[in-house]
Amino acid sequence: MTREQYILATQQNHLPRTENAQLYPVGIYGWRKRCLYFFVLLLLVTMIVNLAMTIWILKVMNFTVDGMGNLRVTKKGIRLEGISEFLLPLYVKEIHSRKDSPLVLQSDRNVTVNARNHMGQLTGQLTVGTEGAVFRHSVETPHIRAEPAQDLRLESPTRSLIMEAPRGVQVSAAAGDFKATCRKELLLQSTEGEIFLNADTIRLGNLPTGSFSSSAASSSQSRQTVYELCVCPSGKLYLSPAGVGSTCQASSSICLWS
Repeated sequence: MTREQYILATQQNHLPRTENAQLYPVGIYGWRKRCLYFFVLLLLVTMIVNLAMTIWILKVMNFTVDGMGNLRVTKKGIRLEGISEFLLPLYVKEIHSRKDSPLVLQSDRNVTVNARNHMGQLTGQLTVGTEGAVFRHSVETPHIRAEPAQDLRLESPTRSLIMEAPRGVQVSAAAGDFKATCRKELLLQSTEGEIFLNADTIRLGNLPTGSFSSSAASSSQSRQTVYELCVCPSGKLYLSPAGVGSTCQASSSICLWS
């Protein structure tokens, strides 16, 4: 027997018989198949719910290609319509409202607006609280008024209060009183014009009284009821007992220590 014949005979003896071979099924059957179908169905339902929620959020928040909700992104910046709430600081260059609507800034506490230079240093500050508006530096405005039936107060607790304009400052109280008080000096100055006080009654209280002499002053204080208004060269006003003629020259010694 040749070698090739021996190898062929040996291979034929080891070949399995088809009539005794066992068949094994290929695939997923039974409870495994039911679990697979269940997970596939659950995944499909989750995807549908997720898609529906996404569409609902887009519709409620009004998402568009230009922005979302009342916020619109334009070429000039951001346009915000309606009422909006900011929980963190807002940094903007300009804030405008529509021409036919006011701009309202509302907060449960104070509203503070800061102005800074390119170095980040604070150059101006506006704080609106329960007592009114507080400005850290100078303010330029053509008109200051209070709400109807409310008083208008301009005060500087620790510094001076200066109101100036190149063409004059006008202060008027149409339905109330005008009152100006200070701790040191109240200065009314006009460089090229005049100071005009127009009222039915002008009262100057606590003016010093000049007299001819100490004995004449003591004897005339009890019966003197009419006084003459005099002015010192420094501008100080004082009263002098009225007589037949002017008594300002005789009582001008009060100007020496003015």
